[in-house]
Amino acid sequence: MNLFFRLFVPLLAAFGAVSAAEKPSWKAPKAVILFYADDLGYGDIGANGAKSIPTPNVDKLAREGLRFTDAHSTSSVCTPSRFGLLTGKYPWRQHGTGILPGDAAMIVPTADKAMTLASMMQAAGYRTAAIGKWHLGLGDGSGPIDWNGPISPGPKEVGFDESYIMAATADRVPCVFIRNGAVDKLDPADPIVVSYKENFPGMPTGKNNPELLRVKAVPGKGHDNTIINGIGRIGFMKGGRSALWTDTDLADTLTDEAVRFIAANRDNRFFLYFATNDIHVPRDPHARFIGKSRCGVRGDVTVQMDDCLGRIMKALKENGLDRDTLVIFTSDNGPVVNDGYLDGSEKDLGAHRPAGPWRGGKYTIHEGGTRMPMITWWPGSIKPGVSPALVSHVDFVASLARLVGVRIPAGSAPDSTDQLAALLGRDAKGRSELVEHKMDNKHLALRRGSYKYIPNQCLNAARGEMRASRAGSGVLIDLKADPGETTDISAKKPRVAEEMRKALQRCIDAAVK
Repeated sequence: MNLFFRLFVPLLAAFGAVSAAEKPSWKAPKAVILFYADDLGYGDIGANGAKSIPTPNVDKLAREGLRFTDAHSTSSVCTPSRFGLLTGKYPWRQHGTGILPGDAAMIVPTADKAMTLASMMQAAGYRTAAIGKWHLGLGDGSGPIDWNGPISPGPKEVGFDESYIMAATADRVPCVFIRNGAVDKLDPADPIVVSYKENFPGMPTGKNNPELLRVKAVPGKGHDNTIINGIGRIGFMKGGRSALWTDTDLADTLTDEAVRFIAANRDNRFFLYFATNDIHVPRDPHARFIGKSRCGVRGDVTVQMDDCLGRIMKALKENGLDRDTLVIFTSDNGPVVNDGYLDGSEKDLGAHRPAGPWRGGKYTIHEGGTRMPMITWWPGSIKPGVSPALVSHVDFVASLARLVGVRIPAGSAPDSTDQLAALLGRDAKGRSELVEHKMDNKHLALRRGSYKYIPNQCLNAARGEMRASRAGSGVLIDLKADPGETTDISAKKPRVAEEMRKALQRCIDAAVK
């Protein structure tokens, strides 16, 4: 019995984890799958208008489920967006939630300190698994991570019964999989050492040995350190040769694990957090996907991501779970085209618009940074259609807790609100307001209805964002009339701008209890 059930479930029971007075009128699904793509933009799927990239499995899910047009990740970059999703807490409220190196300490609270999405599902009796990209740190930070023994805390201590993860991103070392807290397929005679400060003697790097590279890096972006599979990475690594992943097989390897988990738990209630590597860099698709889009390698790895979804949906059907599973499909943050490698992505983009009608993308404060493709699918319980409801990934903890009948204890998931009715298609409004997050804890914006307020200090025209307002302290945009966020209307609507400025400041000043 893991740490959660020994320490935390009795506490929940004492507080009435499942409230008899609030028993839901629906039957909770046998399985819940959260399919979490990486760097996939709003406009990267056919259901949202993509013409150059075939995504038949995502499009089928959209036809049979509920497609959202105003769903948001908790940040426009990966680590904070994942933190917010799993904790139900805005990442900008906590220090240390920026983009983490591959050897960072874990930033998600363990389940004995706060309820997470995973531990909440455990409390409801679901078998839980995390498969794919982690990027939330490992270990307690008391010293360097020992990659050659048990690694703790990690997904298990957060509430996942099983895990098969990448420590960080595919462009960062260590380039190995970690199964249930230990590096998979590691040869003890070839131990792993990792450094984000200096190289190890005799190890080639992309900077010093460009002749060894299959994919060259953009100079000065950091992707020119240790070379693995002919690709330069961020950080330095030595050893662990038997455990190294093969980039072209990453998507298949992770999906194989997901399919195995589904089959092994067909008779159990289970929750699967499946976080893909695609379409994050380095983009190195399997040969069967090369040339399958008209947008070069970035489009091809999008097709590969779509295939992963198709295999998971096939596994549900083969195991008799396709009528009793809630599937949530979405992405961690907005799109980026060139992100550190000379992979031809900009040249091959053509007329494709990764963010669809929205301005910006990954790293930005504009809608393209956090407005995500999102679909909920549950045959017989979710009516197919399109929803304009304003929802956020930060709401998954509270919403799924309502779905499975778990009460969240005080202090956990402080920013998560119950938007289950919106996720199920029974409420077309969703949130009344939402704080959007750019990258660090100082760059925020407020959404309220169709209005968006961005403080001047959060804008950087050099990154393709709007210019700061000359008349006031920030810009006001009406997204209904101006989805491209081109026109500041704060001078025309000063009262609305001031009200939203004050409302955003109240959110920033609010103490999280």
